[in-house]
Amino acid sequence: QVQLVESGGGLVQPGGSLRLSCAASGSIASIYDAWAWYRQAPGKQRELVARINSSGTTRYAESVKGRFTISRDNAKNTVYLQMNSLKPDDTAVYYCNSYPKPYDTWGQGSQVTVSS
Repeated sequence: QVQLVESGGGLVQPGGSLRLSCAASGSIASIYDAWAWYRQAPGKQRELVARINSSGTTRYAESVKGRFTISRDNAKNTVYLQMNSLKPDDTAVYYCNSYPKPYDTWGQGSQVTVSS
């Protein structure tokens, strides 16, 4: 069984920054697999925000390109999401999981609220 624990969310004003962390443990096929951050806003479907493959190549949704940075520390089994210039539209619960095929088990997510 896989355990995914997201942390680092909170309430921030527009233009602010947050750094999310995701610690992965358990029956992970390989921490060197590609990983991604997803988010789900109220009343909306979960969407892919950013992904990083085993060699460190990254891809971003157009809505966050230039503002968010995904990174990973394989030694710590941890994936990060640095979020800058946050906007109210970024308000959502953020999750990490494998990519392109997420594990069936999702973490509890980390709530990010951008509001003045």
